Amino acid sequence: MANGKPRILLIEDDDLMLNMLEDNLGRSGYSTSSAVDGLEGIEKFKKNDFELVILDLKLPKLDGISVLKRIKETSPDAVCVIMTGYGTVETAVQAMKIGAFDYLTKPFLAEEMILVVKNGLELLSLKKENMMLKNRLGPSGKLANIIGKSRLMENVFRLIESVAQYSTTVLIQGENGTGKELAAEAIHKLSPRRDGPLIKLNCSALPEALLESELFGHEKGAFTDAIRKKIGRFELADGGTIFLDDIDDMKPSAQVKLLRVLQQREFERVGGTETIKTDVRVISATKADLREKVKDGSFREDLYYRLNVVPVNLPPLRDRSDDIPALAAHFLFKFNTAMQKDTELNPAVLLAMGRYYWPGNIRELENLIERLVSLATAREITVSGLPPYFLEKKEWKESSLDSVVKQAEKEHILLTLEHSGGVKKKAAEMLGISAKTLWEKSKEYGIE
Repeated sequence: MANGKPRILLIEDDDLMLNMLEDNLGRSGYSTSSAVDGLEGIEKFKKNDFELVILDLKLPKLDGISVLKRIKETSPDAVCVIMTGYGTVETAVQAMKIGAFDYLTKPFLAEEMILVVKNGLELLSLKKENMMLKNRLGPSGKLANIIGKSRLMENVFRLIESVAQYSTTVLIQGENGTGKELAAEAIHKLSPRRDGPLIKLNCSALPEALLESELFGHEKGAFTDAIRKKIGRFELADGGTIFLDDIDDMKPSAQVKLLRVLQQREFERVGGTETIKTDVRVISATKADLREKVKDGSFREDLYYRLNVVPVNLPPLRDRSDDIPALAAHFLFKFNTAMQKDTELNPAVLLAMGRYYWPGNIRELENLIERLVSLATAREITVSGLPPYFLEKKEWKESSLDSVVKQAEKEHILLTLEHSGGVKKKAAEMLGISAKTLWEKSKEYGIE
């Protein structure tokens, strides 16, 4: 983009045609750059970012078909439009087979050319959107900001990807440290509202009076310290998503106002009379069982059902121990990079991690890895570095060294295959094993 305008490269040696293209595209809001022969066109394409290329089939120095081939080799997703006044339809078809998006037969109307350009840019936009979606998803379709390959997390991923496409209200349930905020971010990033704001608020962090002000804003003079008008989180989130964490701690008066927003999509600022409309998707999270809070009268039943349209339940780490090696590797890389170290975990450490109860869940694992890396005096981190309580049998789950080591080995093979671009011969060399051994282990671990 140039100044927000799509950039188009014109490769044409006819001055009159080139001027016509530049004038009409410029009036239609596009930015253009031109080349008068095939070689110059290729050089300009390589040195600049263009959203679309329009080129003639008959060019000096290098013909249009050859230019098209070079451009597609450089950038397979490049959108190219061919112009022909000399070739036959068969030549245009040949260009389409090579990868041209469309062709124009001279002479053509300016409106026809603009329509082809518009359609080509729409195709490019779809490709970019699809690529953005893929980038948000890690290997095998995993959500990029949530690590896990266990069966429980596979179910969570599928639910998140499904519900993200709509503006349905979502209630994320899980213990502290299970990644509720990451799940909310994933839902927003995968949703049609991804370009809108994601506004977050922890309902347990503020007293009741301030919570209402944070949610809905206040007018100047609404209370003693209200020296100026404040815009609330719901106004800031208009067109996007609001994430309300620890919704179970919300006091009754705020619950009433939140219920009205969910029902009528409107509210007033504290101390104000103006009714403000809002278009906001609400994602809330709870560490407590809201049904129990409904029973004891501390949470409104009607609000519970409004919030719990689609529940997303995040499992505790002790129930997804298969994910511990991958999570540990992720945090190890993070803190090794931050502290400029090169530590690694002894398999016995992974064994202990697999047997530990993890009351603090993923947050506790992250804090532990940071502690281990920061205190490490040797490259290999052993069980001697673990805190004493970590090894107490009352904190253990049933596990086995074999299962933990195999999971770690599987994760390492998958990571190596990713670095090798899926080329198993290269991956085997990187792992220091034979191609046959890699094939056998891939088969054992179900790696495609």
